[in-house]
Amino acid sequence: MNPQTKIFSLLSIFILIFFTSCKKGAQQQSDKLYSRHLQRQVNLKIFHTKLTGDRDQLNLLLLNDGADVEKLHAFTTVDSLFSAGEIGSTVVVAIDVADRMQEYGVAGKPDYEKRGSKADNYDAFINNELLPYIKKKTETRKFREVAIAGASLGGLSAFDIGWNHADKFDVVGVFSGSFWWRDKDAADSSYSDDNNRIVVNKLKASRKTPTTRFWFYAGKKEETSDRDKDGIIDVIDDTQDVINTMIEKRKMNSSQVVYKESANGQHDWSYWAVVFPEFVTWAFHK
Repeated sequence: MNPQTKIFSLLSIFILIFFTSCKKGAQQQSDKLYSRHLQRQVNLKIFHTKLTGDRDQLNLLLLNDGADVEKLHAFTTVDSLFSAGEIGSTVVVAIDVADRMQEYGVAGKPDYEKRGSKADNYDAFINNELLPYIKKKTETRKFREVAIAGASLGGLSAFDIGWNHADKFDVVGVFSGSFWWRDKDAADSSYSDDNNRIVVNKLKASRKTPTTRFWFYAGKKEETSDRDKDGIIDVIDDTQDVINTMIEKRKMNSSQVVYKESANGQHDWSYWAVVFPEFVTWAFHK
């Protein structure tokens, strides 16, 4: 064997070993995807557990606010739950946002200050560009469960995208969702919760009864704001009103909806990180 052939042979063996180990063990990487809908490069952080069995049994979790994924301890949590046998093989994709006040929101329905003007573009990116890209990258025809989750404005975005595309998303996770999103300033004398909260109105007008499962969380110490002066802070009031509208108006089964509340929960990643494992286990339990 001449030296060049020997080097090539050794290199081939190294590459084979490297890629075999990548397929077997947990892996994390950074990636970029150009979006024509958002007209920008989208930074992604991708993690997958050890890949075992049929690829059609692989779970997928999309996370908004990808820059904060470390604060959520998302990758280590998913890996730990997989190692403990609580969930199956899972891919997590954390998506960076350029302008969360514009890209997050309700598609086609900016709020009274015109925030959320690019929410429809972000929706299109997720469904028309990111999902096909991840399927191709993981060589997966159909995931076992597809989930999308986020916190605060990212939670509002996750809910809206999951509701809009119930044919693509099996699970939605909302941590302290910004369901106060409204088309009129609450200081306006004609404002009312019944008529001006965008998500509640969207649910009332919808004809959908999706089979998607929804998981909600809110903390009792997230804020002091209480628009209707009923002694319940707005983040809890708004979340419960969304849930009640889903069940009463859209006739969704109560088993599809989970609501968790924390007595000491604040509007912060450290509190969302505490309940994140419970959400993941519920979403992807074997």
